[in-house]
Amino acid sequence: MGWVMAYNARFIMFEQLETRLSEALRKLKGISQLTDANMAETLAEVRSALLDADVSLEVAKEFVEKVRVGSKGSAVLKSLSPGQQVIKIVYDELVSLLGGNTSGVNFAKKGPTIILMAGLQGSGKTTTTAKLAVHLKKEGYRPMMVSADVYRPAAREQLAVLGAQISVPVCNAEGINDPVKICKAALAALKDENANALLVDTAGRLQIDEDLMAELERIKKEINPAEILFVADSMIGRQAADIANTFHKRVGITGVILTKLDGDARGGAALSIKTVVGAPIKFSGVGEKLDQFEIFHPDRMASRILGMGDVLTLIEKAQEAADEEEAKKLEKKMVSGDLDLNDFLKQLRMVKKMGSLEQLVGMIPGVKIPKDAKIDEGDLKRIEAIINSMTKEERQNYTIINGSRKERIADGSGAEISDVNRLLKQFVQMKRMMKGFGKGAFNVQGRV
Repeated sequence: MGWVMAYNARFIMFEQLETRLSEALRKLKGISQLTDANMAETLAEVRSALLDADVSLEVAKEFVEKVRVGSKGSAVLKSLSPGQQVIKIVYDELVSLLGGNTSGVNFAKKGPTIILMAGLQGSGKTTTTAKLAVHLKKEGYRPMMVSADVYRPAAREQLAVLGAQISVPVCNAEGINDPVKICKAALAALKDENANALLVDTAGRLQIDEDLMAELERIKKEINPAEILFVADSMIGRQAADIANTFHKRVGITGVILTKLDGDARGGAALSIKTVVGAPIKFSGVGEKLDQFEIFHPDRMASRILGMGDVLTLIEKAQEAADEEEAKKLEKKMVSGDLDLNDFLKQLRMVKKMGSLEQLVGMIPGVKIPKDAKIDEGDLKRIEAIINSMTKEERQNYTIINGSRKERIADGSGAEISDVNRLLKQFVQMKRMMKGFGKGAFNVQGRV
């Protein structure tokens, strides 16, 4: 999606960690032989990067040791230099640290699937419940929601409003003020609503206390949920993992949903939870809107952290925004590197259907965005004007655009020749990256 490269945007997911790891691993590029000296220096910087990302010392030490042992015991692949091999090992260990495999909802084998949502107050639990309901609808399920929070003012009303927005029924259990009885009433109402999944939004607390845990235990016993999902605010870092572990010891959480991941510059929560708790991260909230909710893919997240982008998610978003035939053509052209400026313009016009540019930028391999940059909608119009000022032949074959043609294009679009040069340069870079990605799911050269 090369058009994104023409914009300045702010997208800070794991920004700090990505920068530090990239700096540490860049030193290994091009080296012909791994030595104890160059490995020790690099691994010390990797450990420091993880600690600065709010990962616990124990987790960071174990991670670095696995990379060190893997680097010594691994045969260098013919397609990779020794330095690139280390980067691949770091990638593999990051995937493992983030959970290894992608995990979805564990649906009940028989009867309705009950999902208990747990977490502290302020973690975004109620909104996340609605987001999960939207996701289940897309998967073909018929969810119903209920609020068992009888303490927070207007908590039940908030869920009712969200339910109306997403067209998901909400059991109001009017006149009942006991959380366990509310859940029991919701179970009885499932059949009337023709629902096959129940999402239970429980009460949170500003801090963990015995009353909260005891209440969750009673609810769990009553409804026997297939899933107990802990909703964690990723912005509080490693502390989220410690809190999740406390919940896990009492009620046995089966998975984690990280909220506010789009604003997490460090990544301590995501990098610590699987090791500390043992439960996988299943979903992540990446924005305030109810559709800004994603399945958590450890391999794709590891790619983002190492500055390799997330082309697979980008393609999926494109497929959602385009019809099936167009999506297949786009995917084929992206991985073959055969995009021309006509495709570039089509992608530009698709942008509003695909979500925020801040998120899309983070999926482009090799793109570095200024930390405090902002999106300028004028850039969108300027790029479109530049391409519209090109002839049919120029769009199909950018290599014929010489100096006089650039001058004509700039005059016709009201832009500067430097703007035309910048657009063409970024377009060529994007084609090269997409072609490189098409050669294999993991191609480390030139990405870190």
